[in-house]
Amino acid sequence: MPDPRSGFGALLHAWRDRLSPADAGFPATPGRRAPGLRREELAQLAGLSVDYVLRLEQGRAKNPSAQVVGALARTLQLSRPERDQLYRSAGLLPPQDGTVSTHVPAGVQRLAARLGDVPIGVFTADWTLVWWNTMWCALHGDPSALPPAERNLARALFGNGAAHAALRPLRSERGADAFAASIVADLKDAVSRYPADAQLDRLVRDLRGVSDAFAQHWATATAAQHASEPKTIRHPEVGDILLDCDVLIVPGADLRMVTYTAAAGSSDAGKLDLLRVTGGSATTAHP
Repeated sequence: MPDPRSGFGALLHAWRDRLSPADAGFPATPGRRAPGLRREELAQLAGLSVDYVLRLEQGRAKNPSAQVVGALARTLQLSRPERDQLYRSAGLLPPQDGTVSTHVPAGVQRLAARLGDVPIGVFTADWTLVWWNTMWCALHGDPSALPPAERNLARALFGNGAAHAALRPLRSERGADAFAASIVADLKDAVSRYPADAQLDRLVRDLRGVSDAFAQHWATATAAQHASEPKTIRHPEVGDILLDCDVLIVPGADLRMVTYTAAAGSSDAGKLDLLRVTGGSATTAHP
């Protein structure tokens, strides 16, 4: 019987060659010989080592995890059928219907990549961050420094792990507790739509166990989608910065594209400009 993983490296290499660097957010440079993404660029975007990507392409690394395959599928901007093919070639079952999807359509990634002067993060229905740009890193810190399981907004707000420790102080214009309560209500809405999702169930159980505030909100909240609202973020480099935080729902994908902007000419826009130049403490862009 043929090894179902035998084509994984070939698929990875072919789809890496196919993806335009510009569509992945890299500037065009003269004299570039690679037809698509370089191996180091794919590694950077997927949050993997270059050596590991090389070993995957050469078939020397076996049994990549579902998390690794999902990150590669997003980075390569695969369609859903292509994503499923990549999972199967790794000997894994593709994500099933009825669970929270981590798939970010190519069009969404291309759109976000072209808005590089705006902090953008793309979240799944359970508020796991699956795509971000350099300006998001400059504003919030680099998510790639966190373990993948900690790249979740609810864990940042209510947990006791790395995500909570890395969260920069922020407050909603609607009040100190309003933002946290709104995220819990949104999670309740997600649970009603994905009752069989084990990861979402584990997230809720974990947070109810470690956070009295989460448990109280969960007991009293009415399921509702999180709404856009201005937020003030305390940044270690530029101080307090008041920004319009807009949550854009991606139809058909159940994703939330979160953007931060400020009115032109305002002091807060000037602070964003400064972060754009300095990069804050960011060192990487995109997962």
